[in-house]
Amino acid sequence: MNPLHLCIALCPLAAYMFLLGAINLSRRPFLTTGGRDNYALGVGVVGLMIAGPMKLFLPDNAAALFGPYIWLLMLSLYFLAVTFWVLMERPRLVVFNSTIDQLKPVLRRVANELDPEARWSGDAILFPSLGIHLVLEESTAMRNVQINSVGGRQDFLSWRRLELALGGALRRETTAPNPYGGILLTIAVSITVVVVLQLMRRPDLAALEWKELMMF
Repeated sequence: MNPLHLCIALCPLAAYMFLLGAINLSRRPFLTTGGRDNYALGVGVVGLMIAGPMKLFLPDNAAALFGPYIWLLMLSLYFLAVTFWVLMERPRLVVFNSTIDQLKPVLRRVANELDPEARWSGDAILFPSLGIHLVLEESTAMRNVQINSVGGRQDFLSWRRLELALGGALRRETTAPNPYGGILLTIAVSITVVVVLQLMRRPDLAALEWKELMMF
């Protein structure tokens, strides 16, 4: 593969894996929303989209008309699609570097503070006063827990309150680093080294391909 294509395709993915690796090696649980999680994934695979479908299906007439700005339009369309995906998703929270057994006591305290009438049923919780119904789902291999909404009738402002309260509670918790994070960091560094070596070996080819991408 052309070294420039390799760089475009893999560098965002390496950055995404580096971020996940650093989070998993932290000694504290990390809370984020499903929307931010999806946006991070969208940024991570954007290079693969540019080097693959975007370049393959690039409209020639539009490229001739807009020149290099066609890439800005294509990227805008891509992130609009990612935004649409995020907006259509039900409320969701993700807790990295935590097991469901570690999260439950913290979430129980937060639930009692937010809604004294909160009721547990297995891994599900109902907040009658807040209009929230959620269930915990654990990924054992990656050691994270997803807090997914149950049903379409959810109060988004209450989810925001839950996010802030749970985030504050988790900042006071400690946990052991997840070895999975070391694997992600190793892969990210390996990808970066391979890309840099390829660019150093054929800088002329990379420069030529860059001119071809920017000049139609």
